[in-house]
Amino acid sequence: MQEIEKYVKNSLPSDVENISLPRLLQSKSYLKIIGILYISEKTNNQISLDDIKNVLKNNHLFNDIVLASKLHIIKVSPKSNMTIIWIDIWDMQNRTNAKKVIS
Repeated sequence: MQEIEKYVKNSLPSDVENISLPRLLQSKSYLKIIGILYISEKTNNQISLDDIKNVLKNNHLFNDIVLASKLHIIKVSPKSNMTIIWIDIWDMQNRTNAKKVIS
């Protein structure tokens, strides 16, 4: 990153102090969480997006994670009580954020 910053500052003829800090390009990674109950056995209520957001917000693994789109909750089948949760996150090209959450 320092080499890129030095190259850009040396390439531009004026006002190099107003150049923002360099950063790597980001792409989207998706995470799929399986095995979550669609309807809670304790409360008999359907799982909601707010429930999932609260869990993610309070989990230390997601401290530096930024969501790229809204969460998706998909019921596995009409007769099943299991759901799949899809999470799209902003990530580096080498999947640093996804690897951090997965491991």
